[in-house]
Amino acid sequence: MTGTESAGVLTRSPRLEAVWSNLASYSQRPWLRCLLLVLFGAGVHIPALQGELIWDDLYLARDNPLIKSPLLILETFRHYLFPDSYAGHYRPLQNISYIFDYLIWNTESYGYHLSSVLWHVGSGVLLYFLLKELLRSLGTQWFVKRGDDLSHAVSARLSAAFFFALLWMVHPVHSAAVDYISGRADSLAFFFASAGWLLYIQARKTAQCWLRVATYALASLSGLLMLCSRESGCMWMLVFLLFTFCFDSKLILKGKLAVLAACLVIVAAYAGLRQLPESRSETVTPTNYNPSTRAVLMLRSLGDYGRLMVFPSNLHMERSVSDSASLVSGRSWRGAIRLEYLSLLGAAVLAVFAFGGFWKGPGQNARIFGASWFLLTYLPISNLFELNATVAEHWLYLPSVGFLIFLAGVAFELPARFRRSAVAFACLSVMALSARSLIRSSDWVDPITFYQRTFLAGGTSCRVGVNLALLLSKQGEYGRAETILRKVLRVYPDYPVARNNLAEVLFRQGKTKEAEVMFDSASRTAQADRHEYPRTWTAALNVAHLRHKEKDDPAALAVMEKARGDYPGVWELISFEAELLRQNRGPAAALSLVQDFERAHWWHSGASIALGRLFSEMGDVVRAEAAFRHASWLDVHDAEALNLMALLSIRQNRLEEACKTQRRAVARQPDQPRQYFLLSDILTKMGRAEEARTVLAEATEMKAIAGAPAAIN
Repeated sequence: MTGTESAGVLTRSPRLEAVWSNLASYSQRPWLRCLLLVLFGAGVHIPALQGELIWDDLYLARDNPLIKSPLLILETFRHYLFPDSYAGHYRPLQNISYIFDYLIWNTESYGYHLSSVLWHVGSGVLLYFLLKELLRSLGTQWFVKRGDDLSHAVSARLSAAFFFALLWMVHPVHSAAVDYISGRADSLAFFFASAGWLLYIQARKTAQCWLRVATYALASLSGLLMLCSRESGCMWMLVFLLFTFCFDSKLILKGKLAVLAACLVIVAAYAGLRQLPESRSETVTPTNYNPSTRAVLMLRSLGDYGRLMVFPSNLHMERSVSDSASLVSGRSWRGAIRLEYLSLLGAAVLAVFAFGGFWKGPGQNARIFGASWFLLTYLPISNLFELNATVAEHWLYLPSVGFLIFLAGVAFELPARFRRSAVAFACLSVMALSARSLIRSSDWVDPITFYQRTFLAGGTSCRVGVNLALLLSKQGEYGRAETILRKVLRVYPDYPVARNNLAEVLFRQGKTKEAEVMFDSASRTAQADRHEYPRTWTAALNVAHLRHKEKDDPAALAVMEKARGDYPGVWELISFEAELLRQNRGPAAALSLVQDFERAHWWHSGASIALGRLFSEMGDVVRAEAAFRHASWLDVHDAEALNLMALLSIRQNRLEEACKTQRRAVARQPDQPRQYFLLSDILTKMGRAEEARTVLAEATEMKAIAGAPAAIN
């Protein structure tokens, strides 16, 4: 290097140093980091914000009767998430979150997606603050041994917490927990767990006795809400206890035992809440895997999860690391090269964790804690126990934090001269993961896109096939739907949902005889299949509808009576049987059936409306009005009960009361022309012709606007 060149380098270095120093100083501001977390966390999920309801969303966010009114908040604690399934998912906080979504957004899916993103973003921000506290304890040796001054130590800790929280927030493996409305339980549990941990840390720092006790109480409440959000909250508590007993050197043994006692009280309270729903035996289809097979699946799933954390390609629902052909014998699984590389990768992940744990250095504590966090929360999803899948991307929502803490421990070993390179690498990783998350988020824009991309990515499960066929059937593409369903049944000949849907598709195509055979077959096996598959009662309902269309109502009633005995408490069965009884024997014959259901399910607005209709038809106006009023409280956006109340008032010539009631209906559904037409009719009967014409004109204009796009197309 010449003298001139050396001088140039020397003159440029101070300027670059000054720019870097100013940039680093500005980036340390907490509000800026929180803003970046929010922008990145929300930005990568923008494509899904316009997404439609998909799969379980249709029930949880649309048809679920428990989310229709804030009056049902306490009632949610008495029910499992899916009433028609044998899965024991007790997640009242998830239903409560949908209650507020429905209250604010009605059935607008955008609002539900926005809420899911906000819960995820909130979890990421809380994770940032939590990592700041954890890395302060886990990285103490790093700062001491590196000889950094206090300001550099604090700066490095804050930077590590920020970047690893940001990496977690934008990681595409979390898409199914954020972009999928039904996956919200993961972020709810994460939010309340992080909040509870931070409240506990704050309580220990609080000097005032009453404020400290109040903060501890809030931390305990947050822990209970965590458990009521998702069952994985138990793993959060184990991680918290692991840190408290093994890595928190400032807390004496007496304090640690007090923490353990508090956690046990919270778990006991949660166990008490779980006794509120009607007892049910959770059923998972047994796989009968032997221990050696389970060991292979554990390694495969660990390898798949490790690969997804580092290189998140080929993301999709309905993942699997099992291959029935490769698990039959020792020879066959040795030939399954496609899956066995995951076993080797799983072994490599274990080796890396072990090496990192034994590697002496300033980041050893962080590596041990991170590996312990990951493996501890991985065990329940490792195929050691019976699950409804062998792997699932959203199951990494909690373990991924441990993986990132392990990486932080590795970063602690970097010499000071490599820190800027590490920051640059972290920035590039954030950008790459963000780009992948944007692409993954676009998978959830509508059901057809979701199922087709899932198929193309390798998620060729029978459930995906049946759902895609169902969508095609709704669009009138019965031929394509039939082809898919027949393919599913060739692979899974005993899948009752596929049989039932194929029968319906055949019936709609005019292939009545084959459809009847399949309907009867599905109905006969429904009782045996009910413990493995949800909603198998639809087979009996379809058979009854078929008999009703053939004008054979006695046979339809016989089918429904048997189905009601096999599937007690299913409103779809009871309502159709009641309608058949009403048509054939009058409303009095159907009354007891609906009345018994309504007594046991006071929160079901549809049952209250049906009961009111029967009372009205029988001439019992008082009880009809009471039933309709009760129904109007149970659904804050539905106007049917209010419409029926208004019609009752009109029949009794109580026009002023009818007008008030109908105005409430208009307020609930201001975009529905029919509400204005009914109000206009009431005003006309009251002699308020001018006001009636104004309302009618508004309804006509609204109807014209609604029909304009259709006319243009």
